[in-house]
Amino acid sequence: MDNNNIIGNQAPSPREGNGVGSKVVIELQNVKRYFQVGSETVKALRGVSFKIYEGEFVTIQGTSGSGKSTLLNQLGCLDTPTSGEYLLDGISVRSMSKTQRAHLRNRKIGFVFQNYNLLTKTTAVENVELPLMYNSAVSAEERHQRAVKALEAVGLGDRLYHKSNQMSGGQMQRVAIARALVNDPAVLLADEATGNLDTRTSFEMLVLFQQLHRQGHTIIFVTHNPEIAEYSSRNINLRDGKIREDTINENIKSAAEALAALPKPVDD
Repeated sequence: MDNNNIIGNQAPSPREGNGVGSKVVIELQNVKRYFQVGSETVKALRGVSFKIYEGEFVTIQGTSGSGKSTLLNQLGCLDTPTSGEYLLDGISVRSMSKTQRAHLRNRKIGFVFQNYNLLTKTTAVENVELPLMYNSAVSAEERHQRAVKALEAVGLGDRLYHKSNQMSGGQMQRVAIARALVNDPAVLLADEATGNLDTRTSFEMLVLFQQLHRQGHTIIFVTHNPEIAEYSSRNINLRDGKIREDTINENIKSAAEALAALPKPVDD
């Protein structure tokens, strides 16, 4: 079956350039999510449809109440639609049990959170090893090797055995990104990943995300900050539970250039 023709009224494929492939990694088909709050039905998502292709760097934006957090929970397999269909790397999610979704989430999604979600009393390499501990096919030696490689890939080869209280916010977020990468997921799902960082460190993270994008990683960056969209290849804007805009960025800004243009930090 040709996945590109499942939704007949969908906008043309946003796959031109930027190393984006023809494989559909994420597909939502008329996803609705309603919640019952007392006697009121809250319609958080009102029929959301889109595809994300392998190698895209997509920002999803929306103000409070737009449905952004609900959509994040759908994409992360933390919740299922009231109606509609969600396919992750070609696998239907809606009819899965919680255990099945947890297994799929561990294998297919690398999460990067605003608050890092690191274990404070363990080293960077131990934190990165965590997702692999649920995979019995990976030996302890391979788990360690993959964690080291992931940390080296985000520039922390010299911080392997540092604990969280020995690292800056930017370094902790790099550990979180390494942890997200260690399972070689189908998609990196970042939730306000620069929200707790200062301007310079935020741009350092954007430099890293752009590097990962160039290497072929599929990235979904959920944010309330419209500026982030200037550095991604595509932007989806939510309002009132519906997609209001889905646009390709024809002029992607360089985070490295923006970082270089920032004033040099002054020591206290």
